[in-house]
Amino acid sequence: MSDNYNDREHLSSGSTSSDIFGSNSSDKTENSFDYRLSNSEAQFDSGSSYAFTSENTSKSSKRKVNIILRSAVAVLAVAVLCACGVKVYKFLSVTKDELVAEYTGDPSRTVTKIVDEEKPKDTDKKPLPSLIELASRSDAKPLPDIVDSIMPSVVGVASTFEYEQEQPFSIWGWNPQPQTQQFRATGTGFIITEDGYIVTNSHVVYDEEYKAGKAAEVSVLFSDESEHEASIIAFDPDTDIAVLKVNEKGLKPAVLGDSDDLRVGELVIAVGNPLGFDLFGTVTSGIVSALNRKIDINARKMNLIQTDAAINSGNSGGPLLNSCGQVIGINSAKMSTSYSSNLASVEGLCFAIPIKEAKAIIDDLINYKYVTGRPRIGITTNDISEAQSRYWNIPVGVYVRTVQEGSAADLAGIEIGDVIIDIEGEAVSTAQELNEIRDKYKAGDTVTITVSRNGRDIKIKVTLQEVKYVSEDMKDPKSDPNTSEN
Repeated sequence: MSDNYNDREHLSSGSTSSDIFGSNSSDKTENSFDYRLSNSEAQFDSGSSYAFTSENTSKSSKRKVNIILRSAVAVLAVAVLCACGVKVYKFLSVTKDELVAEYTGDPSRTVTKIVDEEKPKDTDKKPLPSLIELASRSDAKPLPDIVDSIMPSVVGVASTFEYEQEQPFSIWGWNPQPQTQQFRATGTGFIITEDGYIVTNSHVVYDEEYKAGKAAEVSVLFSDESEHEASIIAFDPDTDIAVLKVNEKGLKPAVLGDSDDLRVGELVIAVGNPLGFDLFGTVTSGIVSALNRKIDINARKMNLIQTDAAINSGNSGGPLLNSCGQVIGINSAKMSTSYSSNLASVEGLCFAIPIKEAKAIIDDLINYKYVTGRPRIGITTNDISEAQSRYWNIPVGVYVRTVQEGSAADLAGIEIGDVIIDIEGEAVSTAQELNEIRDKYKAGDTVTITVSRNGRDIKIKVTLQEVKYVSEDMKDPKSDPNTSEN
């Protein structure tokens, strides 16, 4: 390095430069050397050595760093653009399907659903069961299958009644002759045998409200809209059950179940013709609200199934089904008007006759035309209220109005004018209480009845007889609504 250093001194003296280049050349050489020194740096260390670094190398490194940063920014920008493109594509797809469905009105077009893939899916959780699933039995059938199965067994019942309406005066003067009037009522029934036996409610074919009695004509409408004339086999107003017959073969009977297996809260289905045949085959559903309800229907206490399945006028006599499609009740009544002392309006109180109790009655009506084994005393009565008791100076109880000849009461010695105050040790004040105690016994049983006669209490043993009146004997309902048969 000493040689180089000496050369530098030599060049700085300018002697060689003037010999070779002249004065101008010497100036130019110095300027050129100074320029090289200005563009280079000599770094000296303690050992008289130095390291030479060029400025071009620093610029090259900076250029490489800039290229890397620009490449990273470009890659990031491309990634952002791709993500935005996917979102825009999905949005446009949804918008397109919505617009097509709105302007074409095509219900088959479905809107694309965007699934959030980032949201974790919990595959362990099962969806909560519906109310129908919770109320159905373990061997339940789908509701549409139940409806398809029962509908051929459901019929509409149309009854024509005749009654006499007194018109004592008209525009033509005094008219003592009553005028015959007709009215038509509709209900529901269901087929129980292949050869045409049909079950419905007694009040569908036997009228007590207008005192029309037994229907003059009855026709049946099938689910295929064919209409057939029907005959009344028998009916029982006490249980509100009647049996009809059509001359047809090969019909599909409904499957009867066991009402004793019902549980409160269980799913039930009602089928009927509310408000007439225009709504033929209406299906409603609900649950069993209560069992063994003691309800007064037409002045008779009946043991019924309570449900909130909609039962309206015209549903009477239709089937009440369980979730297996079996008939477990006969729809009979509904409470929808004022009930209780505060005149509150109520809905959803519907009642049906348990099919287990109805089976024995249906069999008796078909085979004997009346319900066998039912006890009867053989009297008609009126209730004595407290006011009447004070006025007539007789005890509160059941006043004997008539005694049927040859009946249990006639044979035992009960007389007209007696007041029944006790039966088998239980005090009675109304005919309903008397009948409830009487119905605990069977025909042939002997009961002790206490009567008040001329101020004296007399105990009389009465052997109950079997009620054997048939439907043909009941053409005219009771003329006095306050009179009860016992």
